[in-house]
Amino acid sequence: MSLEDLEIQLRPLFLAALAGDNAAYRLFLDTIGARLRGYLRQMLKRAGRSEPSEAEDVLQEVLLALHLARHTYEPSSPVTAWAHAIARYKLVDHLRRSGRHSGHLPLEEEAFALAAPDSQASDARMDLARAMEGLPERTRRLIDRVKLQGGSVAEAAREAGMSETAAKVAIHRGLKAMARFLTRARRKD
Repeated sequence: MSLEDLEIQLRPLFLAALAGDNAAYRLFLDTIGARLRGYLRQMLKRAGRSEPSEAEDVLQEVLLALHLARHTYEPSSPVTAWAHAIARYKLVDHLRRSGRHSGHLPLEEEAFALAAPDSQASDARMDLARAMEGLPERTRRLIDRVKLQGGSVAEAAREAGMSETAAKVAIHRGLKAMARFLTRARRKD
């Protein structure tokens, strides 16, 4: 599907989602998620990283960021460009955090900053806090250390007294649980 066709499909879905249509929101997330999964795999491969679980981890971060930043979307702009900019931002953030960038991906190019008015940013922080409340304490600490503070998985795993692989699994599952919580919370709004 071309980017233009994708935009034609996704834009009305996202606008309907912003107006409270939960089915449209789910379809938007599923569709954009499939597209972004391919993009992230391709970009990670270009950066010398080919583990499929890494793309899935970044995708979960992107979907969470899309949810938290939905108020920043400007309806006159293409929703696909907005989503890809957030994906790129999260990918760059992930590569910087992991410190294993091979130099094939220009990190400064197309930098995207999420700018929101204070009240909207505050709402997003409250959503994030509520989503994290439902997680086990150790998972909360891992997500906070790695995803919010930018620490390495190795450091966080060591602090939690677990293997790096177990920490990655806990973080991935925690992000998925947070995304489910936020989707349910969005349905109630």
